[in-house]
Amino acid sequence: MDKRNSKLRWVIFASVLFTYLVMASQRTAPGLITDQLMTDFSITASMVGLITSIQFFVYTGLQVPMGILADRYGPHFFLIIGAALTGIGTIIYSLSAHEFVLFFARILTGIGDATIWVNMVLVLAQWFNKKEFTRLIGFAGMTGSLGFLMATVPFSGLIVFLGWRGAFLSAGVCLCLCSIFLYFILVQKSKQTIIVKNKGQNEKTWFLLRRIFSNRQAWALFFCHFGLVGGYIGFIGSWAVPYLMDVHGMTRLDASQLIMISLIGALMGAPLIGWVSSYLNAIKRPYILFHIIVLLCWSTFLLFTEPPPLIVIYLLFFIIGFGFGANSLTFAVVRLTFPLKESGIVTGFANTGGFLSAVLLPFIFGMILDNFQTVSGSLSGGYYYGFITPVIFALLGLIGVMSIKEKEQGTGYKAQE
Repeated sequence: MDKRNSKLRWVIFASVLFTYLVMASQRTAPGLITDQLMTDFSITASMVGLITSIQFFVYTGLQVPMGILADRYGPHFFLIIGAALTGIGTIIYSLSAHEFVLFFARILTGIGDATIWVNMVLVLAQWFNKKEFTRLIGFAGMTGSLGFLMATVPFSGLIVFLGWRGAFLSAGVCLCLCSIFLYFILVQKSKQTIIVKNKGQNEKTWFLLRRIFSNRQAWALFFCHFGLVGGYIGFIGSWAVPYLMDVHGMTRLDASQLIMISLIGALMGAPLIGWVSSYLNAIKRPYILFHIIVLLCWSTFLLFTEPPPLIVIYLLFFIIGFGFGANSLTFAVVRLTFPLKESGIVTGFANTGGFLSAVLLPFIFGMILDNFQTVSGSLSGGYYYGFITPVIFALLGLIGVMSIKEKEQGTGYKAQE
């Protein structure tokens, strides 16, 4: 089958993105029921935080191993199994009767979730040419942001209608059905074997890792993803609502609605930036531009010794979200500058940078707030110093993207060692 001229590729594109949409929503959906978990299971806030965050630790730790496995055996098997594991973990979560079962369920969900991005990128790379891939990877990034958006008002409504157990049970069953459908189209319909040994991958894993980890281009991609993803996911997903409540006196509902402005920016930015990059037949220049814009936005928070006007906050949150949409260009660079047989491990390595920063930023930001509260007894002023963290992260991202080597060769690019 000629994959890149087959009509089936659009069915695959839609089904893989829908699966990613549902899986992405389950990354942050547990945050909607924090108070209910504390009541139902009689557990502390710190325990709930541990249960919620364990998925991100598992996800981050498995990115490079998943890239190695995907390169060696092909992405189909892991994409199908990942959707099933996430679904089963979500079902177990909905049926849990003890906090340790909740913890196990989130670990299982994290293992499944760790498969989706690396293998989705490889599947799209196999079915679409390089120019199409650069445009479509933006839509893939938009799908992740749409999943985060689903985990706000829509999933809250489902929780109200079905109860939190019914809502998570429904999401888990949906993912299991997605796994079955992916098997049908990726294996049965396209006549592919479920595990394909990559005959070109004869290199021992240790030597492959050493070569990738010593590659300047790989580290540039690691840091450009580190700088863009951590500030957005790390801050928006942890300290944005408390910041708006403590500093600007907003209610929780008003603060959550403002967060949606940032999500809308990300939804708009991802496909538009991908289209612009494809139209210009260039990645590095637009990527540098959006890194600079995001760095300036985070730096703006440090220009105000008093709380910034709300109109400024709305504008900054929207632009930061819009700039976050550019993160999909990281994987467009991977696709265009590394051999397809190594795309999985490099994708996993770059994605590790993004989610490592998303794990580190809330922790560092919280340490700064705790220290400030110890000194002055108030959190409000501590946020000012806390914003130094995303500024430093964004600066590292800018250094990373400026270090990318891009050499045009027709419609493609060649990495420089």
